[in-house]
Amino acid sequence: MARRSTSSSTGRPTGTAPSGPRNRTPQPVRLRRRTFGDVVRAFLAFVALLVLVVGVPGALAVTVGWPLPRSAPSMDWLSQPIDVQTFLNALTVVVWLAWAQFTACVLVEVKAAVSGVGLPGRVPGAGPSQLLARQLVAALLLVGATAASFTPGLSQLGHSLEGNQKGTVATAQATPGILAQQQEQAKSTAAALAEQAGHAAAQAEQGGSTATHGATKYYRIQPPEGRHHDSLWEIAQRHLGDGRRYKEIYELNKDRIQPDGSRLSEASLIRPGWIMEMPGDAHGGELVENPDAHVSPEVRQQIGDYAQTGDHAQHQQHQEQGGGQHAGEDGATAQITVPAQRQAGDTATPHAQETSGHSFGLSEALLGAPLLATGLLAALGRRRRQALWQSALGAVGGSRGMEPPIPTGDAQDVQDALLVGADPEGVRQLDRSLRGLAAALTAESRSLPVVYAAWLSHGDLHLQLAQPAGKPPAPWQLGQDQTFWTLSRADAERYEDTDAAAPYPGLVSLGTMDDSRLLLNLEAVPGIVSLSGREADRAAVFASVAAELATNGWSDRMTITLVGFGADLTPLAPNRLRHLDDVEALFETMEAETRQRRGALGAADHHSVLTGRTGPAQHTRWAPNLVLLATQPSAEDAVRLAELAADAARLGIGYLVGSERDDLPGAAWAMEITPDGRLLAPLLGLELQAQLLPAVQQRAVVELFVEADPERDPDGPTTTPPFLVDISEQGRPAVYARLVGPYEIIGLDTPDGERSPLLHEALALLLLHREGVHPRVLSSALWPRGVTEDVRDALLERLRGWLGTDPDGSPRLRADAAGRLTLAKSVVSDLDVLRSLYYEATQGKGVDSRAVRGRLLTDALVLVRGPLLADRAEGRYRWLTHEIIDAQLPLLVADIGLALSAFHLEKDRAEKAIEALSAALRTAPADERLWNELLRATHATGDPDRLRALAADLIARSGARGLPPRTEALLDELLPTWRDGAAATG
Repeated sequence: MARRSTSSSTGRPTGTAPSGPRNRTPQPVRLRRRTFGDVVRAFLAFVALLVLVVGVPGALAVTVGWPLPRSAPSMDWLSQPIDVQTFLNALTVVVWLAWAQFTACVLVEVKAAVSGVGLPGRVPGAGPSQLLARQLVAALLLVGATAASFTPGLSQLGHSLEGNQKGTVATAQATPGILAQQQEQAKSTAAALAEQAGHAAAQAEQGGSTATHGATKYYRIQPPEGRHHDSLWEIAQRHLGDGRRYKEIYELNKDRIQPDGSRLSEASLIRPGWIMEMPGDAHGGELVENPDAHVSPEVRQQIGDYAQTGDHAQHQQHQEQGGGQHAGEDGATAQITVPAQRQAGDTATPHAQETSGHSFGLSEALLGAPLLATGLLAALGRRRRQALWQSALGAVGGSRGMEPPIPTGDAQDVQDALLVGADPEGVRQLDRSLRGLAAALTAESRSLPVVYAAWLSHGDLHLQLAQPAGKPPAPWQLGQDQTFWTLSRADAERYEDTDAAAPYPGLVSLGTMDDSRLLLNLEAVPGIVSLSGREADRAAVFASVAAELATNGWSDRMTITLVGFGADLTPLAPNRLRHLDDVEALFETMEAETRQRRGALGAADHHSVLTGRTGPAQHTRWAPNLVLLATQPSAEDAVRLAELAADAARLGIGYLVGSERDDLPGAAWAMEITPDGRLLAPLLGLELQAQLLPAVQQRAVVELFVEADPERDPDGPTTTPPFLVDISEQGRPAVYARLVGPYEIIGLDTPDGERSPLLHEALALLLLHREGVHPRVLSSALWPRGVTEDVRDALLERLRGWLGTDPDGSPRLRADAAGRLTLAKSVVSDLDVLRSLYYEATQGKGVDSRAVRGRLLTDALVLVRGPLLADRAEGRYRWLTHEIIDAQLPLLVADIGLALSAFHLEKDRAEKAIEALSAALRTAPADERLWNELLRATHATGDPDRLRALAADLIARSGARGLPPRTEALLDELLPTWRDGAAATG
């Protein structure tokens, strides 16, 4: 077996061993016998400790007494002469402090000695005192047992304390490879090792040569004898010549499975019978070289099995097998491998990086699922915008409102968790990277390789291929072997949007391993993926997979077929999610689709759907169909399903099937979800922290989408703004922020320094959410890449101080009963005033008074100075992408313009109506309603040339898309000859 090279703190070249003889038979640790000198030294150490720890304070108390003044000294005390007693008292205080420091050193050394492993803590400024305490404690403990078993630093007596703390750590090179081997692979490897061991035994019996000089050495932890317990420090001292090198042993063996099934996780926790791989320069009679014939068969088997878990063994197997076993298109079982190349940087969930140990009531499942959260949040935003537009097109003049309902309870918590957990930049980068790869392969006339999985690790993207596919197009690079294509974060950021079709729409997050997030390509699996475990746990996995597939940002089109569950999930994406009641309906549907896809591939002369996702026809076909079957199929149905899925990967069809056991017939990949949320796939080498969507959060997410459904309520969203302002003279606010247009604040001094933009942004976020903002939502908005809790709290204190208090002394920034941050009513924005004016004009005082309605609408339109936060700095206010205010504000301004236009046309003031509509169009230039009313108002002027000029302007603006049908019908009514003019212009 190859020898692992390590660094040595002794100065001996790595890999060289002393030339003395070796005894390869493990033996109990030889205890050092106590001598008369040991007893004498222990007795003297005891007396010294007794005198220094007990005698010194006793003598001081008897001879000097209390050295400090017994009452508070006056100023006259400073002018008094220093006598002998004052000097003695000062000296006594110094002695007391020295005694306290030495006593602390004794306590630290005793604690370290009793614990048996690790370096003792360092008492500040107590180098000589702590060294003396260590020597005395060590000498005292020698009377009871071998001191090295109690005091790690005892072998270094005479060296400085600082020297004892400079341990040398082996710089063992991380070897890329497979985390867990498949069962057949492990059996063949064990057989090869057993054969190698037998060959070594035969050589020993025949007097052959001993093991080679470079063989890997092992040590077996010995059982305790009396008060002596083996420790890594003592092992390093005996076999490496320096106890401080215990960290090298720890690094070689941590997290490897021991014979009893446990793992080494802390250097201080080792058990008898465990096996330790040793650095290459280890020496001594208790070591075994991989394994020889002088040990028992049981120990030889244990060492042989343990040798298989080392990084060098995995690397050797990885090379011998061509990088591990991967499934080709013939359906062989695949191995999912964690990418070895990782770089320091942000994790995949930047918004969840606060140091807080709790989530303030937010869903941990969504906080730890950034890709899922981003998809849900984007889909929810689209749904709410659709509701706004449909509401706006349903009526003119404000008969319908445009305020979406504010979620409460679990729905509000889930929405906050989505805002905190979402990583839109990560999703955008993933989407651009995959499409950029497809575009590059198309340019080189190459087909897409089969991808089994994608790993996101610290911003880098690793694609694991089913089989080698040659050199990837730049800037992609080969990863740890020929089956990994890797794109660094820096290279991915250079990608721009492309019109290439989504190459791998079936990728879906399963969970995380360390800092890496796994996305499994369900449509590429050569057969069925089975999921076993408790029904509730399986349901949480299925819901997460369905929700992410339905809303993800790296897919164009797909169908997700839900069988036996998920009827309530269809509101998330009615165009993608399809629900079937039972397995019979599934067979009827999928058998027909399988035949259709086979025929389409044959007619197009494509081997698989991947070859159709590049080239001219990439946008017209080959969308995947991913089947999620949550119920356990019968034995007959399972066989039938396996036959149906045998050719599924080539056709772009994936099957994820729930099972009560892990032996589902026809399952190519088997996974298990445990009650503690781990996703296990032993044959794939996976142990993930699963991504879940538990039932409570699932219901809350669905509630958000149902409440935003434009078809749910025929009367449209609620018409009452979330915050109404007193628009009378008596309602003048203390703080007034102008957000519609350039950002201005009236009533507060501008904060000094670089924190001013951050304070302004925080105030803008709070002003746009009068219902309250969760503290973690605020911090994730201001610091998208993560922030610690103390930094966030410091900002809130500055913001609270900047806003000040109301005349009654109450702060203008406060927290409600749920802990959400809210603003006092004395802090108002022009958007609040705009909403209140429109509400009063159309549903309040203006309903019964024409004069009041006209004044309120005019005042409202005057407030509009441009788009929201028109002068915001580049890179700031990115949280606005999650908001729908960018859709609300133009619709609100358009409604104000339409209402004011109608107000003027009632009195035949066409010019005033045109003026109002033109003002509204500056903020909402794409609103069809405004253009149609402008046509009517212009027609009312009686000037046909002016109407023809407006029609020509509209036709030019519409471009190749042409005019909307309603506008065409209106022009036919108002200007029948408009088509002749349009044809002449064209």
